[in-house]
Amino acid sequence: MTLAGEAASGDGVRRKGRGFQTPRDGIRSDAQFDKAESDERSTGRAQRSIEGWIIVITGVHEEATEEELSERFADYGVVQNLHLNLDRRTGYVKGYALVEYETYKEAKAAIDAEDGQEMLGETIRCDFAFVRPAQNERDNRGRR
Repeated sequence: MTLAGEAASGDGVRRKGRGFQTPRDGIRSDAQFDKAESDERSTGRAQRSIEGWIIVITGVHEEATEEELSERFADYGVVQNLHLNLDRRTGYVKGYALVEYETYKEAKAAIDAEDGQEMLGETIRCDFAFVRPAQNERDNRGRR
C-alpha cells in the first residue's frame, strides 16, 4: 500500500519526496513551448526582441542626457525607444543605455559607427542586447 506522494519500487522500498512522485499536472519536460520568431534576414548572433532591435550602450558618462543620446543615435534610423536608467541614490546615469530600432539594418549601422567612439570624454561600447548562444552552447543546454 502506498500513500499519496509516495512511490513504491519493485524491491518493496517506499520512497517519499517530490522527485519520486509521478507528475499529474504542471509543466512536463516533454512539453512544446512557443518560440520567439526570428528575423531570417539578420545575420550573425543578433536576436530580435518583441518590438524591434535593441542595442546596449555601455560606458555612458554619468551626466549624459536622453536628448544627447537620442540625437546622436537618430542619425542611424528612427529611435523607437530609449532607456537611460538613473541611480536612485545619486541621481546620475548608471553607465548604460538601451536604444531600440525597428530594423536590423539601423541597429547594425549604429553599432558599427558608434562602438569605441568618445562621448563626453568617455569611450562608449555598443552591441546587440539580445544575442543567440553559440551553436555548441545550444546543443548542450540542460545537460551536464
